[in-house]
Amino acid sequence: MPHDLALSPETDFDGVPDGTPDRSTRGGPVAPSHSRLRPLGPDEIAIDGGFWGERQSLNADVILAHCETWMERIGWISNFDKVADGIIGGNHAGIEFVDSEIYKLLEAMAWELARRADASLEARYRALVARVAAAQDDDGYLNTSFGHPGQPLRYSNLEWGHELYCAGHLLQAAVARIRGGYPNDEIVRVARRAADHVYREFGPDGRIALCGHPEIEVALAEFSRATGEARYLDMAQLFVERRGNGMLATTILFGHEYFQDDMPVRDATVLRGHAVRALYLASGALDVATETHDRQLADAIALQWKNTVSRRTYITGGMGSHHQDEAFGDDYELPADRAYSETCAGIGSVMLSWRLLLETGESAYADLIERTLLNNILASPREDGRAFYYTNTLQQRTEGTEPSEEALSERAEASLRAPWFEVSCCPTNVARTLASVGLYFATADDHGVQLHQFGDYSVKTTLPDGRVVALHVESGYPFDGAVRVTVQSDVDATVTLRIPRWARGAATASIGGVHLAADGTELIVSRQFTAGDCIELHLPMQPRIVHPHPRIDAARGTVAVERGPLVLVLESPDLPAGFSTETVEIDPDVPLVLTANGAQAAIRLRVEHSDALWPYAQSTRRQTDRDSSRLASAELTPYFAWANRGPSTMRVWLPLAPASGR
Repeated sequence: MPHDLALSPETDFDGVPDGTPDRSTRGGPVAPSHSRLRPLGPDEIAIDGGFWGERQSLNADVILAHCETWMERIGWISNFDKVADGIIGGNHAGIEFVDSEIYKLLEAMAWELARRADASLEARYRALVARVAAAQDDDGYLNTSFGHPGQPLRYSNLEWGHELYCAGHLLQAAVARIRGGYPNDEIVRVARRAADHVYREFGPDGRIALCGHPEIEVALAEFSRATGEARYLDMAQLFVERRGNGMLATTILFGHEYFQDDMPVRDATVLRGHAVRALYLASGALDVATETHDRQLADAIALQWKNTVSRRTYITGGMGSHHQDEAFGDDYELPADRAYSETCAGIGSVMLSWRLLLETGESAYADLIERTLLNNILASPREDGRAFYYTNTLQQRTEGTEPSEEALSERAEASLRAPWFEVSCCPTNVARTLASVGLYFATADDHGVQLHQFGDYSVKTTLPDGRVVALHVESGYPFDGAVRVTVQSDVDATVTLRIPRWARGAATASIGGVHLAADGTELIVSRQFTAGDCIELHLPMQPRIVHPHPRIDAARGTVAVERGPLVLVLESPDLPAGFSTETVEIDPDVPLVLTANGAQAAIRLRVEHSDALWPYAQSTRRQTDRDSSRLASAELTPYFAWANRGPSTMRVWLPLAPASGR
């Protein structure tokens, strides 16, 4: 049954007579004061089952508690208790920026509570907020790594200390609570004091400095939108404009580009340097540009997005190809087996694309959100929600070993998903993204509703002139291409459905059995709807061969297979015994066969010579024994699901079998 979006007053879990949450504060993670499209809040849109419903349930039931339990166990949360008790000194647990992980967990909890009432989660949330609040200094400063007896001085290491980065995630946790309808919650009061402190310390009358890791910019801009305090936006603008002046100290390995301090934001033409830093900064800069009507800055960010997507993005939507500095490589430098493609960079990409979509209404941004969510980001959590990938390779050459379920792992070294990392930015980032993911699915404008992502969800929103548009979207997406949109109210409005780039020219649509043209980037249906009217969109799910750009040297001579919005992989458990993903070629002349969740492909299995002295020769077949090769078929499965069957090898890009081998 469709989720009922008729809201009832929430329970006040702490006994304070707050009454019903303030609906005027509703909205999603991003709520510009003006934009082409209006984001919907948790009172207007709800996932109510299906593929995404399963993942939100996993997040609510497992991932949130997993993150909380680990951070309690290894002392990251108790850092706040030590500060409150005056005993932190040299007893700090974890790296300098672990405060941010607690704040991201609080944000995830806040979004989950905005999505559905849960007395137990509410109690855990309030208890955690109280512990954070108790550690705040009288002037609003809040950090467990600096500024207390036995610790470095405040802001004494802006390059690496992450104090402002942590403050930014605190503000975003407060934004989630405000947008969930609780503008006077304790976390909001804590965040206000912290934001006021930042303004006094770094504002027009303070020190001219900035943080080595962007995040405070996007957080201040959104906190300004949520609270109505203009000085927070002014502070965000100052931080954005200070970038690119070489203010941060560098090392041989980490130069100004790594810190996004090599050139002014508005002068850059492509994202470069540390991928997460770049994407967070671009998001914050676009927020500032939107609120200050700075067209030049907004256009610069749009150009950076375009050039990055066309030259520096993996087929999974992942960004960042360097392990050394977690950075973007040069144009078309996209090695599959050395892909860094950090989960947090994927989340940063969604943050930026969503802002650009709201500003412009252009479906290309929703296309990238779909690709990144379904492939790069969903590859991170293990199917049980208790382990994660920090980095997301596109080729695993060796099976590797299973990490301990009880020990911390190196952030990029786990060959399988690990339960926790010494730097665990990704699990909490996944948690806050899954808790709010439905808020990226649809928007509204003066004329109606736009559906950007597909699944099972309900929308009920009021247009500026009072018209109420209520819809229920039903689909087996991403495995089934049939999307049904049932209009649940009598209304004269426009309903717009995105037609994904991969489906253009092959999608079909109808309403009430009457054919609709679906040959563009969008299906736009404008009419007087009667409750019960059903728009049907059919997207092709036949698997397809995809070729890389010829300048991607690492992928030359290979192809990938996609099915609908999913990138597919060949994984070693799906090969005949004795064969490796390293000695497989795909025969593109044999049609791919659709399977329940992937595709069946014709492959050639080759036996390599084991006695080759030199790996180069005039003949391309010197290293293999053609007579020992055999044709077979293999199941290709979704990239996001790989490595859920134990240690394995895997590849996205499959070498083409030469004509002589077919």
